[in-house]
Amino acid sequence: MFRDRVDAGRKLAQKLTQYRGGSAVVLALPRGGVCLGFEVANALSAALDIIAVRKIGHPYHPEYAIGAVDENGARILNESETAAVDKKWLAEETEREMQEAKRRSTLYRSGKPAQILAEKIAIIVDDGIATGLTMRLAVRSVRAQKPKKVIVAVPVAPVDSLAALKDEGADEVVVLEPPEEFMGAVGSHYIRFDQTTDEEVIELLRRKTR
Repeated sequence: MFRDRVDAGRKLAQKLTQYRGGSAVVLALPRGGVCLGFEVANALSAALDIIAVRKIGHPYHPEYAIGAVDENGARILNESETAAVDKKWLAEETEREMQEAKRRSTLYRSGKPAQILAEKIAIIVDDGIATGLTMRLAVRSVRAQKPKKVIVAVPVAPVDSLAALKDEGADEVVVLEPPEEFMGAVGSHYIRFDQTTDEEVIELLRRKTR
């Protein structure tokens, strides 16, 4: 159990100390992942950037991901779930989430270019993994940019997501709490799990690049 995202980020950083002072770039999934990414990047003296990937939620249960899309329109779907979903709705929802990913990418970076990942060690950080679809797409997107190594670092994740991340190209997956003890929802592993705001994300990225 973690006190909050700051606590989780600091504990995650302790597992990544071997990458301090090297060519690591920390890539956080907004919004919540940026709180952890800030702590990890500070501890490793690494650059901090975001990777804008959005969940596509089930039409009747929006918190349950049936797909994910990034700002460039790359998409990954849970085919068994989306087979029963209206295709027009799915296309519209995909477009809506892609536009939100674009909005976040532009807003959060405040005009700064994305980090170049070629030949770097890319450490992808989030506050946890549930279905794993957004993280799978994040790994796929990062791997396409030819980094030297791709590491996924999260406090919590279920067992079945780990193999899928390796299949997408993750060289290493760091999980703090035993995957066998995943409680079904990321927030269940935190005492405090408030929603992170746009303003908080912008401030953390500004502080890291100052």
